[in-house]
Amino acid sequence: MQNGRRWGGDAFSSPTLEKIGQSAYRALVDWQTLVPAAGALIFTIDHFDTRVSDWAGQNHPIFGSESGAKTASDILYIGTYLEAIGTSFATPSGEDSKDWKIAKAKGFGVELLAFGATAGTTVLLRQTTQRTAPDGIENSFPSGHETLGVGNLTFSNRNLDYIPMSDEVRIPIQAGNIAYGALLGWARVEARAHYPTDVLVGAALGHFINAFIYDAFMNLPESKNFGISVSPERGGALVSLFFSF
Repeated sequence: MQNGRRWGGDAFSSPTLEKIGQSAYRALVDWQTLVPAAGALIFTIDHFDTRVSDWAGQNHPIFGSESGAKTASDILYIGTYLEAIGTSFATPSGEDSKDWKIAKAKGFGVELLAFGATAGTTVLLRQTTQRTAPDGIENSFPSGHETLGVGNLTFSNRNLDYIPMSDEVRIPIQAGNIAYGALLGWARVEARAHYPTDVLVGAALGHFINAFIYDAFMNLPESKNFGISVSPERGGALVSLFFSF
C-alpha cells in the first residue's frame, strides 16, 4: 500500500482499548448504522411495518412473485460473500509469496471474526425475540440474509479503500454496494420472509459490527477522504462532515 505495508500484515497487532473504543464509536455514529436503525423505528409507527409487508407480499413490484423474490435474495446473498472474498484477495499484500500468504491469512482472520460476531449476534437476537415472519416461520428478527449480507458488503467497501483505483471508479462501486444491500433486504420483504424492521435492523447491525471489527483489528492507515457521522445531542442531533487532505 502507499505506506509500504501490506493489507492484513498488521491485523490483530496489539489493539489498544482506546482504538477499540474509538472504532466502536465511529461505527455506531456512522450514517450507515443510524439511518436504517432510525428507519426501523419509523416502521413501528401505526402498523406501518405490517402494512408494507402485506403490500409487498401481494404485489411483488420488483421480483414478480414470492418464489422469485426468495431465489433472488439467495443469489444476492451469495454474491455478497463472493465480493467480500474477491476484494480481500484484490487488496495489495506484497509481492513475496510467503509474506503475501501470511498477510492474507491474518486479513481473512479478521473477516472470519466479523462473520462470527455477526452470525452469533443474529442468532442470539432471534432466540431472544422469537418473532414470527409473515410466512409463518419463527425467529425472523433480525434478517440473517440482510445482517450477514450487509456485513459482507461493508467489509468489501472497506477493502475497496485500499485497492488501487481512481475515486471515479471506487466511489460508484461503494455506493452500488449500499444499494445492493437495500435490494437484498427488499427481496426478503417481497419473499414474505421478513418484515421491513427485520431487514432494517439487520442492515444497521451488519454494518456496525463489520465496520467496528475492521477498523479495530485490521490496523490499516486511514484512507477515507471524507465521511459523515451523526451524534445524538440534547434536543436533537449533531451531523458532522469531515475531510482529510
